[in-house]
Amino acid sequence: MARVLLIAGDFVEDYEIMVPFQALQAMGHTVDAVCPEKREGDSVRTAIHDFEGDQTYSEKPGHNFSLNASFAEVAMVDYDALVVPGGRAPEYLRLDERVLEMVRHFFEHDKPVAAICHGAQLLASAISLEGFRVSAYPACAPEVTLAGGNFTSLEVDQAITSGKLVTAPAWPAHPAWLARFAELL
Repeated sequence: MARVLLIAGDFVEDYEIMVPFQALQAMGHTVDAVCPEKREGDSVRTAIHDFEGDQTYSEKPGHNFSLNASFAEVAMVDYDALVVPGGRAPEYLRLDERVLEMVRHFFEHDKPVAAICHGAQLLASAISLEGFRVSAYPACAPEVTLAGGNFTSLEVDQAITSGKLVTAPAWPAHPAWLARFAELL
């Protein structure tokens, strides 16, 4: 079974951290959830994004998610794959050079990466997406394109695999997104 790193931050999307964290463990994988400047046992606040017919998603307070590993102690060589959930966290996590180095490691070593929704913001800040077909929340399309990626518009419950990268527009895609990621693992 794989050892998976999940990079999070405050106001990560609630379902996009909870569901993959629990589902991947249920599949038998080890999942370490970390956040810059936080240690094992600390928590991140989550936000619930929903699609209620407005021009964009709505946002409501979520839960406190407990981290099970310490960011400062992570060694990339110990991990087989990476998960990048969405929400507002990727917007500011992409400013942390250590986070960007972590993301680069997985691509440079051809390890599976799963990113969902706004997680594409972090990918686009860390690497060139040239040669990758990438789905994300539609508002992230300009960043994917500017990073050289081929933004792929999908139904909200669909996912796409491009090489070792699995992406999806938002949490309704969890069944497709996680199934594709599991195939790579």
